[in-house]
This record gives sequence, structure tokens and C-alpha cells, in this order.
Amino acid sequence: MSDVAMSVVVIVYNDETRLPTAVRSVLEQSLRGVEVVIVDDHSTDGSYEAARRLADEHPGRVRAYRLPENSGGCGAPRNHGIRQARGEYVLFLDSDDVLERDACRNFLEAAETTGADLVSGMCVRVHVDSRHRKEVKWYPWLYARTRTLDSIAELPDLLVFDTLSTNKCYRRRFLLDAGLEFPVGIHYEDLLFSARAYTAARRITLIPNRVYDWNVVQKADAKSISNRRAEIANFAHRMEMHRRVDALLADKSLPELKFRKDVKFLKHDLVLHLRDLPFRDAAYRQEFAALARAYLTSIDPAAYDEVEPIHAVCAYLLRMSDWDNLLPAVDTLTNRDKVSAPLAERDGRVYWCAEHIDDDPFARQVLDVTELGYHTRPVGKLFPRNELTEYRQEGQGGVVRLAGRITNPLGAIAPGARLTAELEFYARRQGLRFQTFRFPVATVRHEGPYVSWAASADLAKGLRPLGIVDAVWDVRLHLHVDGERTTTRLTATRPGLATGEVPVRPRLTRLVADRVEPEISARGHLAFRLVPGKKANDLVVRGLRGTPGRLAKAGYRKAKALRKRATSGETKLRVYHDVYLRMPVRKRLVVFESHLGRQYSDSPRAIYEEMRRQGLDFEAVWSYTGRPQGFPADATLVRRWSLPYLKALARAEFWIDNQSYPLKLTKRPGTTYIQTWHGSALKRMGFDEAGWKLKSRAEQAEQQRTLDRFDHFLIRSEHDVRTLAKAFRLREKTLLRVGYPRNDALVRARRATERPPLATELGIPAGKKVLLYAPTFRQQGGRRFALPFDVERFAEEFGDEYVLLVRAHYLNHVVLPPSVRGRVIDVSDHHDVTPLLALADALITDYSSVMFDYALLDRPMLFFPHDYEEYVHEGRGTYFDLLERAPGPVVRTADELHSTLRESSLEEQSVKYASARERFVADFGEYDEGTAAQRIVEEFFTDWRKA
Repeated sequence: MSDVAMSVVVIVYNDETRLPTAVRSVLEQSLRGVEVVIVDDHSTDGSYEAARRLADEHPGRVRAYRLPENSGGCGAPRNHGIRQARGEYVLFLDSDDVLERDACRNFLEAAETTGADLVSGMCVRVHVDSRHRKEVKWYPWLYARTRTLDSIAELPDLLVFDTLSTNKCYRRRFLLDAGLEFPVGIHYEDLLFSARAYTAARRITLIPNRVYDWNVVQKADAKSISNRRAEIANFAHRMEMHRRVDALLADKSLPELKFRKDVKFLKHDLVLHLRDLPFRDAAYRQEFAALARAYLTSIDPAAYDEVEPIHAVCAYLLRMSDWDNLLPAVDTLTNRDKVSAPLAERDGRVYWCAEHIDDDPFARQVLDVTELGYHTRPVGKLFPRNELTEYRQEGQGGVVRLAGRITNPLGAIAPGARLTAELEFYARRQGLRFQTFRFPVATVRHEGPYVSWAASADLAKGLRPLGIVDAVWDVRLHLHVDGERTTTRLTATRPGLATGEVPVRPRLTRLVADRVEPEISARGHLAFRLVPGKKANDLVVRGLRGTPGRLAKAGYRKAKALRKRATSGETKLRVYHDVYLRMPVRKRLVVFESHLGRQYSDSPRAIYEEMRRQGLDFEAVWSYTGRPQGFPADATLVRRWSLPYLKALARAEFWIDNQSYPLKLTKRPGTTYIQTWHGSALKRMGFDEAGWKLKSRAEQAEQQRTLDRFDHFLIRSEHDVRTLAKAFRLREKTLLRVGYPRNDALVRARRATERPPLATELGIPAGKKVLLYAPTFRQQGGRRFALPFDVERFAEEFGDEYVLLVRAHYLNHVVLPPSVRGRVIDVSDHHDVTPLLALADALITDYSSVMFDYALLDRPMLFFPHDYEEYVHEGRGTYFDLLERAPGPVVRTADELHSTLRESSLEEQSVKYASARERFVADFGEYDEGTAAQRIVEEFFTDWRKA
């Protein structure tokens, strides 16, 4: 081993100020035997002189070189550094970044231990000009643990995502033997160098250590090479590098890596440039499209299936140079909830546009956006694109003429709808939203796929800024459609459309600001920025930079921090415990909650309605999350975690819910907590879960404290005693063996002879039977739940006989295509599942606890545990084997589901599994006799009857 273990090649160009910091991070490494090789790319400032001084100050440890002419990139200086390096290993460091203190030691230990040619560690992007030096780890999942690869094919994501050369240590002999050098004269050299290194290395080791700090300056005067996206040459270089890497992967016979790289290109590399496209002129767009089109033809068509629909839509439309449809698609790419296109419906599917799909089967596949669920959104949740079509000042005053057109997807806004609108200007800064000014919109007109509008806003009279703290004003338009409101932002896609200054009257003084000028935000939306008066500009700037400005800003920051603390969870908890709990208990105050405030449903609802039916004298409070739609009008509604909510809980005589009130809230002795719970257990719960058992003693004690708040816990069978009660470590005196109040309605429905009125509300024909599909919660990367069967095939085969109701778990949501309208209905938004159970002629479920409730109806049940092994063995486990005790046929695939429904009628299944259902009810619903709510009221609230 030579005296020099590692050579760190530090490249610099016109960065004399930061170079010493980078070099110091090498000299202060915890590993000895590290040298610094500085290579100056012929700087025009004092960078080389700074490098020479560092070499003089640290002889033998720092050497400085200068290229004879500027190369214009990172490749040439790094190649020179490789040739001058004397260490057994080589690292690369940019002059504006730093190495973590133990980086070299960690690299060396990993390389020597594993014999790797290349060792890669964690890079962290440090936003040095942010207030708190925000840090973002660079693809951290790659570095979750130490691992060694004998081939890059074992981990394609490494080549695809971590293309940096600077967070890596290379065996120098490996670089020389493989002839590895950076390409010169072209940007994005890391892409090719890293790919060549990955594919040539005999062994690669990844370490979970932080090794490299990539210092990011968002507001830098000079953009880095990779951030100069306004230059078309930048994109041309990126495309050329991708072509070279593709050729390398083809030469190495690594098609899987090429495919993974194609996917990443569609969802990341291309997106970086697409987001800027609306701000570029026509000439740039044409050149960009030509370069992209040439490369996109090499992308595997299957890669489009691996990305989000909007990514695929943008890539396809770019290939076609369809600007009319592409620019709106880019708007949605940037603003993910926005519906930017009128859309088109064909054969029960929704497409981004009508163009292309009739002639190109690939277009029909790529432009299909059915799964995004645009067709399911009501007007109030549309967030449509609002394209600014006109902007001009009227005369010399402060009146601005604005006009635009709002996208009307799939005709969601009917031609005969009553339309009104208003423009709203509001201060962008948080905490100043009280600064809001509105202007009426004079013209709103329905134009088929769009709604056009026009307005004149007198900003000189109507906009009254304070100045300094409200420098930026955003604009939105509220469109009212038959009284229902949808909100839009004003998208400005035409470069140069909004220009000029408009006079305004500030509230304080014109020295602060007397004009505003339009600007376009990074997301493409129109905003206005205050412009200081010309005569007072220097005075204002000096004031802001001087003591008055500092005091003003400091005062604002303190006020903002105070507001934040006042509304924080910690403050609310303190108010709850130190203030509200000191207030007396309010007699006959009952706080109800179902599923963490998301629903008006379940047993709390049943108890509440029984109390109302019996005419009890009490004060009811219901908690809600989101919007209080569907909650009772004869109760006080409070938002969960709000101060009124906490005050009500602190003072209530009774808490009634089915899951849990906030865990950190202490229940006072004078409050009675009736826990109705939300279902019998198939899945292991509480302290029976492995995760709970692994918690520390203190964590388990804290969890037990929250469970000990329960004064009464409803039990529907002795199975609940053996499972839930045991898992929650509940005392016997806590248990109420009365059944579930929510199931009283099901016991009554079993005896009913008429179909519930809900069938008419849902538009279900009298001659069709109703199937209810109600799966349990699934964690699938977001809330969306992907059905485990082809719903269109199901509707086609069984739509004449059945209507399928789909009820997703309240933490999931499902999107159905328009093609199944009338045959498959999404009923997930219905608060209470009980009326749906009462309506269904048969239930299809997997592991959901609705199986225990539905069994009370003595109707057929089908079980579709398509992922049984994974769910049972990789999840938290179950209390019994569903496959053995299911009181109905168990199917594992969509084909088996279809066969079962096709080959045996519901009547036949009902007879076949009658005894199994009877045993199931005996085992899991023995106390559900239809009187639970009445018994609860009799036990706790009989004294509350009105005189």
C-alpha cells in the first residue's frame, strides 16, 4: 500500500472564494494519507492563485495544476486529475461542495473489505441559501444498508438513478485498466462516465454513510450547467449523452437496464425540461421537439405503461408535436390536481384528447386517462385550467382588462347552468390571507368545451397593499355553477402576454410601493409584484437593508412564529390540559365520533339516533374531518383537533366513538368513555401484533394508558373477548355484552320483505340483484385502490343480471371507468355501510370485518382473498384461518370469481352454505340481537328523558 491512500481531485473554475472550504474538507478527513489534486480549468479570476497558495501552505498534501485553456466542462479537469493522482483510490470533488469528515475512511474500509472497484455512498443536497439549510438525501433507498454487487444488473436502479460521479470512490488501477475517462466537450458527462464505471466494475459496494455534501444555491446569479435549461444546447447535450449510454448498454447486452432507464427518462429527465416549455418561444419549442422526437422513438413502448398517465401523455404528444394538447398536459404535469384538457370519452373510456386515438392504437393506449378519475369529479372539486387569453391596461389609470377560458372537461358544466364569477387578489405570504380583494367578473359565457370570461379590475382603487410584507399577490377566479363553486388559477402560457406596470394605492405610503407589475410563477400562474416608487426606491432599499428594515422583518418573523406556536398541536394540548380540563364537566354533553371524524356512521350514529328517537334531553357534538357534509343538522359540528373540539371533549359527560379520540388527550374522571369499536377481529390487533410487542416498555405503557381511557367496550361475541379485549388488555368490568348498535338495523332488515329505498336513490332497476364488493384497507402507495379484477369484463358478463356496488375502505378510493355506468356503482362516499349491506343480495369481500355484520342477514357471501399468503404471512397475521371458516365459496382469482357467479345462482349458494352461516353468526355475532342501541340508552341515559 502506497503512502497516499486516496487522491481527491478538486476541480475549479472561477470559484476562488469557495475553493479553500472544499480543500479544507479534504485536509480535515479523519483518514490520514489523503492528498488533494486541484485542477483549475483556466479560470479568469484568482482561482489558480488560490490553489497555488493552498499547495504552498500544505506541501506534499496539496498539488495544483492549471489547464492551458478552458474546456467548458468538468470532463477535462477530472481526466487530468486522474492522470496526476498518486493514491490507490480516486475521488472527485467540485470546488463548491464538501466531503463529510469520515468519507475517505468509510470509503477505504468498504473497498478494502469487499475488494470493490467502486464504492458509492450517500450524497446530500444542502440548500445553503435556505433559512434552515434544508437537506435532501439523494435517492436514499439505494443506501439503506451496506451491500455488495457482483454486477450492476443486480440493482438496475443504481445505474438509472444515481448518475453522480462525486459520491463515489474508484480504485485507480480499475480506472486506468478500463480506460475510464470523462467525455470532453459535452455536458452531463457524469451520465456516461458513471454508466461505464458501473458496467465495467467487477464488484460494487454501497455504504449507508453520508459522504458528500452537494451545496445547492437556488438564487445563484449564474446557473450551473445542468440548470441552464433555457439553452437548447443544454437539452441537445442531454440527449446525446442518453444515446451514448444506450449504445453502451446495448454493447454490454443489458436490455433490462435500458428498459429501466427508459422509464426513468419518461418520468424524470424529460419532465425537467417539459415543465419549462410553456415559458419558451416557438423557435425553442420546435428545436426541443425535434431533439426529443428523435430520442423518443428509441424508447421501449412498454415503458409508457410503467409511468404515470400524465407522463405518458406528455411524451406522446411531444412526439406528435401536438402543441394544442401538449401545453395543457404540461400544466397538469406541473399542477397535478388540475384538469387542463376538455377530455374525450370513447367506448366508455376517458382520453386526454380526441385527436390521434382513432388512427393510432398506441395513442389509444397512452392517452387513456380513465384511471385518473376526472370523470368522477363534481364541479366543486374540478380545479380546471383557466388560460389567460387577454391582458391589457385600459388607459393611463389602474384598470386592467383580463380575459380567459376555463376548461370544461366532459361537459361537467352544463350549457344551461347559471354562471357567475369573481376575481380574487390575495397576498401570497402566509399569515396575511386577510389581505384579500375581490373584483366582479362582468362576462361569463358557456362555450362547449370551455367557459369564457372577461373582467376589468381597477387595481388603483381596489387593491390596497401594505407593502414590504405583502410584496407578491396571487390571483384566482372563483366560478359559481348553479351555486356550486370551483376555484381556478390564471395560467399564462404565451410569453410576453402580461407586461407593464399598474399604479396602486398602498395603505401606508407610496414610498413603500406605488405600482404592481405582472409576473408568472414557476407553476405558470399570473401574479403581481409590488414595485417601489422610482424616487423612493433607494430610500426603501436602504431602509430594508438597514436597522428599520431588520426590525420590521424581525417583528414580522416573531409574529409569524407566535401565530404558528399558537395553532400548533403542542399548544393545543397545553390548552386542553391546562385550561379546558379545569372547567367543570358540562352535564348531558355527549361528543360523538366515527372513524376519526371521517363519517357520520356506525354504532355512534346508531346510539345518537336512538337517543333522538327517544326524545332525550342532551347536547350533541359531532366531530368531522374535511367538510361536514352528511353530518346531522340537529347537532353541533366541530372540526377534529380544533379548539372547539378539544373544549367539547374536555367538558363532555360522555365520549362515544368507534376508533379512538386523539391518543394524547387525557380523559377526566368525570367523563364516561363508551368505546363501540368498529368490527370484530380477523387480523391480529393491539398487543397481539408483533410490532406492538417490539416497542419499548415505555412505549407500551403509553399505549396502554390510551386504552385504559375506555370505561366501557362493546362486545358482540365471546370471540371479541378472546381477541380484542385480550389484545387491548381490557378489564372484565369494562366489557358490555350487548352487540353492536349499528347491527340493529341488519337484524331488522333480515325480517324485511321490501327492498330498501336506497335502491331507487342509486338508480338500480327492480329486476336486478345487487352485489356489494367491500374489501379491506390496502396500502398501495397512496389512497387509490386498484380492483383485483377487470371491472369492465365483470360488467360485460354480469351487467344484465347484477348491479355491482363497490365500497372502498374509507382510507382508500377507487376509480371506475364510464363504460360501467349503471352496472357498477362506486358507493365509497356513502358515510354508513350498514344501509348498503341491507340492500345487497350478496356480499363479496376479502378480509373486511363487514363479513361478521353481513352474516346477520343470512344472505350469500363470496370471499375473494386474492393475496391471501401475502396478507396473512407478511402482514400482522390473523386469529383464525379464513379459508377454513368462510361461510361461502372462496375464490382466489378473477376467473374463479366469474365461474362461481356463472355456475351457481345466489339461491343455490344460500342453501349450500346455510349451516355454515348459522355457525358463523353463532361464533361471531351471538350478542347481536337487534337491541344494542336501546340497551345502551337504557343503561346510561334513562334519566335524560324530557319531562
